[in-house]
Amino acid sequence: MPSPALPSAAISEALAKLADGIAARHPANPADRLILLGVANGGVHVATRLQLLLRDRYPEAARPRTGIIDISFHRDDIGRNPIPKEFTPTLIPIDVTGATVILVDDVLQSGRTIKAALDELFDHGRPAKVELAVLVDRGGRTLPVAADYTGLTLQAGPEEKVSVVLHSTDSRHDAITVARPSPKS
Repeated sequence: MPSPALPSAAISEALAKLADGIAARHPANPADRLILLGVANGGVHVATRLQLLLRDRYPEAARPRTGIIDISFHRDDIGRNPIPKEFTPTLIPIDVTGATVILVDDVLQSGRTIKAALDELFDHGRPAKVELAVLVDRGGRTLPVAADYTGLTLQAGPEEKVSVVLHSTDSRHDAITVARPSPKS
């Protein structure tokens, strides 16, 4: 049974916190190459929402570019979880070599997804810097990975699943829930 969802206002505040943090660390400079890459699939929605929020914080010439990074072929559990028939391919809008790349994901837990995203990213070039922005840090790291920008921190047990739903047109329908495992009979 899932726990009650966080209020959509809290999710909007967390997204604004991420955008404010990025804008503060990366002042508007058209010469800088700043790229937001949403980790498919949940991170893509977060990156899209951040891109909209950052429009108000950067002049048009200095706005970060946004793309998608697919980790399917770099997952360390590919034998147990095969690549789905429908996946989102990597789409990087400009050359990453020498750029500052911010990987964006919805939930950070073990760090394995981010390790896979880094492997995929470095297949495309060598960024000057890589940072991590996550909407929810739920704890439970098994790799030494920490986010540079965190919207919300939740405590969730190792068997619990944190789910993020960002509505495409109406943020009032955004939801984050923590589902507890059902008891085994």
